[in-house]
Amino acid sequence: MKKLVATAPRVAELKDYEDRPIKANEAKVKVEFAAPKHGTELADFRDVTPFKDGKFDEEWRVFKERAADEPRGIEFGDLPLGNMFVGTITEIGADVTEYAVGDRVCSYGPIKETQIVNAVDNYKLRKMSKDASAKNAVCYDPAQFALAGVRDANVRPGDNVVVVGLGAIGMIALQMCVKLGAAVVIGVDPIEKRRNVALKLGADYVLDSTACDAGLEIKRLTDKMGADAIIETSGNVHALQASIKGLAYNGTIAYVAFAKPFPAGLWLGQEGHFNQGKIVFSRACSEPLPEYPRWTRKRIEDVVWNMLMSGYLNCEDIIDPIVPFEESAEGFMKYVDQDPELSIKMGVTFDK
Repeated sequence: MKKLVATAPRVAELKDYEDRPIKANEAKVKVEFAAPKHGTELADFRDVTPFKDGKFDEEWRVFKERAADEPRGIEFGDLPLGNMFVGTITEIGADVTEYAVGDRVCSYGPIKETQIVNAVDNYKLRKMSKDASAKNAVCYDPAQFALAGVRDANVRPGDNVVVVGLGAIGMIALQMCVKLGAAVVIGVDPIEKRRNVALKLGADYVLDSTACDAGLEIKRLTDKMGADAIIETSGNVHALQASIKGLAYNGTIAYVAFAKPFPAGLWLGQEGHFNQGKIVFSRACSEPLPEYPRWTRKRIEDVVWNMLMSGYLNCEDIIDPIVPFEESAEGFMKYVDQDPELSIKMGVTFDK
């Protein structure tokens, strides 16, 4: 059997593996569909993640350098690639009672032909019907961060809303804002393919951030008022500057992106100083959440799973392109790393 791994920075390969026997609390799954992440996982793949030589100290809540004798956060050679999978359970352990052989499920895991997962008290191992969309299912992870961003931005019916960065998180957030009844929904992304899908999903306007003054255009499209809420998923310094410019007086930017260090050019004077804007850093898995105890990560996950499985959210055009597993190493390097303008979120299909 084969699994997708990073053997060196920016080098993906398929490597052989053998499954160990499952434990009493585990299930074995034959995979039919999978997907990587295009954000934080890409930083790992390019060897630019802060987690390589740093770690987040939960007690102090600051990043600290790893000690010289500590393992690095990222080790190439057998580094798994991938985020979500869909498949069918082929074997269960003696203590598993909530699942049966033949159940179709979705959960977290790297891109490989089989998965061994905890199947006791694990709500993240989600059951699916036989005809449920695998494309929707593998958007379970980005949908969580989209919902958190929408809630943290306090998007309400009648608002003017902008979504910056039209990857999977941005596309799902944009759909949510449309369905919430936002008066104007604007998508911003330099990639034409993504802008076209955003229009299909209900955006009123889309902007190419490389071809216009996006902040000023947001003001123009909202009759000089600006956006009540902006959901920023790109992590680009120019995107943040445009967001500050396009924000309405006392509006909110939900900063969903996990940004790299910014170069010179971010100016928090000008519009930021005059317009009393708020920047809220949004992360669905940083608990307690702002609305705790009513809202927890589990509640967010439950809500988005129902949205995805009911068809309330449509991710059919978001999962693009789809490559066969045998070509997933080349596909990852091309569509996730080298030529991201050709993709939104890559899917991987397996022979049944």
